[in-house]
Amino acid sequence: MNKQSSKIKKIFSGALAVMLVGVSALAGGLANVGDASAFSLSPMNKTAVFNPGETYRETITINNPSINGEESDFYYKIVINPYDVDENNTDKYDSYSDHNMIVDWITIPQDQTGVVAPNESKTIEYVVNVPTTAPAGGQYAAITVMADDKADSKSESFGVKDNIAIAYLLYAEVTGNTVRQGEVAEASVPGFLFSGSIKGESSIKNTGNVHGTAKYTLQVFPLFSSEEVYTNEEDPEHMIILPGKTLYHETDWAQTPEVGIFNVVYTVEFEGITAQVSKMVIKCPIWLLFIIIFVIAIIIIWIVMRVKNRKKSEQ
Repeated sequence: MNKQSSKIKKIFSGALAVMLVGVSALAGGLANVGDASAFSLSPMNKTAVFNPGETYRETITINNPSINGEESDFYYKIVINPYDVDENNTDKYDSYSDHNMIVDWITIPQDQTGVVAPNESKTIEYVVNVPTTAPAGGQYAAITVMADDKADSKSESFGVKDNIAIAYLLYAEVTGNTVRQGEVAEASVPGFLFSGSIKGESSIKNTGNVHGTAKYTLQVFPLFSSEEVYTNEEDPEHMIILPGKTLYHETDWAQTPEVGIFNVVYTVEFEGITAQVSKMVIKCPIWLLFIIIFVIAIIIIWIVMRVKNRKKSEQ
């Protein structure tokens, strides 16, 4: 890619990034386009391993289902963006680095604009030509499908302003001297709660040069029992962490009762490292705490008065 075309691509990516922030959170869902059309992508992401000097072909399917009985043609345009996250783990689609050079390796053989009829799907192929000089480690891109059910996708009026977009995320690993390592900077469980749910909190830093997947498990037991009242062991939470990034994450028991005393075990795993926190957690609404304090105060006053009265009667 020459410098001029790369510059143009970066400018366009910057404008598109404003629209894309948060859109990838719609994974598996629909993005509304006007009132009469919506679309989805399948799959929404891909994790792949590439070898330097080889060529890979993959596909994405664009679906145009009817929504509430309403149907319309779906016009689309495809754009390839770099993918990254910021310090808050918010998706970024305009930040170029050594870990998203893959945007220059991806091509789409067919026309990058088109139309999908109502209740139809269209499969789009993309090709990754990995250079022989490709560095080992993670490479990340967003293949973005922009939608507009009003404008002809081949006309000059097809632009960023009135469109909705969904990003297909490509998490690629180039083989070679890859480094998989990380550190758990924090893992904790609050010991006392006035409100909200029991949760484990953690921060994990990926210190390697390729993405890794963190695993989060939360187990909750009654105070005097070994039988779990909640666990996500069979379906633990997983989060991908990009190289050089730190991810803060919470794993909670959404159905935590208003009152209770529990033993909680929170486990975090990442690239062979395991951090585990075991803690007794007391859940007590503040109004109940005031009642308990009031009752205790009354009992203390009653005991003091009894002692005084007894001393007087003995005199």
